[in-house]
Amino acid sequence: MIPYIIINGVSSKHINGLLIQSLPPISKPKMRTSIEEIDGRDGDVVTTLGYAAYDKPITIGLKGDYNVDDIIEYFNTSGKVTFSNELDKYYNFAIYDTIDFNRLIRFKTANINLHVQPFKYSIDEPPIIFNNTSGATTKTITVRNTGNIYSRPKLTITGSNTITVYIGNTQIFSIDLSAAGETIIIDDFNATDGEGNYLNRQVTGDYENFKLPRGVNSLRITGTFTSVTIDKYSRWI
Repeated sequence: MIPYIIINGVSSKHINGLLIQSLPPISKPKMRTSIEEIDGRDGDVVTTLGYAAYDKPITIGLKGDYNVDDIIEYFNTSGKVTFSNELDKYYNFAIYDTIDFNRLIRFKTANINLHVQPFKYSIDEPPIIFNNTSGATTKTITVRNTGNIYSRPKLTITGSNTITVYIGNTQIFSIDLSAAGETIIIDDFNATDGEGNYLNRQVTGDYENFKLPRGVNSLRITGTFTSVTIDKYSRWI
């Protein structure tokens, strides 16, 4: 099968004249560490600092009736990318390195580094949606992380007054939604209203503890809420 990629839902196969000549291997991200040597102590002290983002290089080429402007536009973006050797997963990516399109025109080949975040997510995993039509003040939602590492889900809540979020029996957040029908989105250590406005001051709690271990988890919501949506609840390295 000829390799290809999908950027933000658009396949490279639909870009006239664009060939994906090679894909990066499937690899595990590097764990960042701090290593300290202490006089008088055997060995060293290693502190883990989290997984590092990294580059996934691809080689592209040209064929037939191509339009370089279309190819430039295709890669002039960021967002989600899927590789044809991992069609069930997507990465969050951006392109920071220069792309030598002159080389592409002259030699019909060029290299592109896609800078990806360390984790990947399922293409097919549907969001978990709860619409509180009964007006309940407490809802426990079962969330199964089928990935191979802990996840940090995206949580969207619409409601009013004070809403509390628990994982199991541990309280994670207390959220102040002062206006009725207000929506807050908690994702990647930030709280927003979905339009780019930060609402972190309305959240009390520890974002670091907002993570789901592998397997079955219970997410409990209490307060005056009308809907809850949970995305990105499974994650792989």
